[in-house]
Amino acid sequence: MENLEKYSNAAMDLIISYGPKLAGAILVLIVGLWVIKFLTKMVNHRMEKISMDESLRPFFKSLIGILLKVLLVISVLGMLGIEMTSFIAILGAAGLAVGMALSGTLQNFAGGVMILIFKPFKVGDVIDARGYLGSVNQIQIFNTILKTPDNKTIIIPNGGLSTDSLINYSTEDTRRVDWTFGIGYGDKYDRAKNVLSELINNDPQILKEPEPFIALSELADSSVNIVVRTWVKSADYWSVYFRMNEEVYARFEQEGLNIPYPQMDVHVHKQ
Repeated sequence: MENLEKYSNAAMDLIISYGPKLAGAILVLIVGLWVIKFLTKMVNHRMEKISMDESLRPFFKSLIGILLKVLLVISVLGMLGIEMTSFIAILGAAGLAVGMALSGTLQNFAGGVMILIFKPFKVGDVIDARGYLGSVNQIQIFNTILKTPDNKTIIIPNGGLSTDSLINYSTEDTRRVDWTFGIGYGDKYDRAKNVLSELINNDPQILKEPEPFIALSELADSSVNIVVRTWVKSADYWSVYFRMNEEVYARFEQEGLNIPYPQMDVHVHKQ
């Protein structure tokens, strides 16, 4: 009986000592969770208003919610009188260890965020990056997935992709197409130039502005080289490029213009 009274008194002392703190901590926890929910909704609404990428919005919403909840828990534990200095030190050391272990993953994560924010390319663009050429199929938070022209899937980590040089072929509406056509020594340059001008003028996919450019570029070892530069819509680049090669080959043959190839003259001297 005496022990029961002793335990009862101890329990009453604990309730009197920690009851108000516990009640206050619970109240702060409930209100804090409500405030965090409200703030994350506001942040999400703001991100929608500024048209932030859909792939990035859920990530930022979750990240902000987690950080606010961690701060709330630390505050609640502090209200209960729990010493937080050691806890924070342990948490920091654990975070450092995890960060070092996942340094490559974190670099790819940061690269993905940078790509989604600054948008050097978007889904559907054709890019040449890290030695691969293809269209962007997906932009994930850790990797970017390309589809090559022969339908291969290339997965490129975002860490290097965000810091390395790349070529985006889809940024501009128009592109310049360059050719170099060779004729033989003794062939008429003016005739070759007229043929090329005619083919260019008759091609509906070649733009009139900027004006096409034709010039004699080089007197090479085996050929007289003519450079041709025209502008087309980006989507028409390859169709124009291949079609012009076919048409030039056929017309040069009709006009008696030779397309030379490297050759060597060997002279044999008899003693």
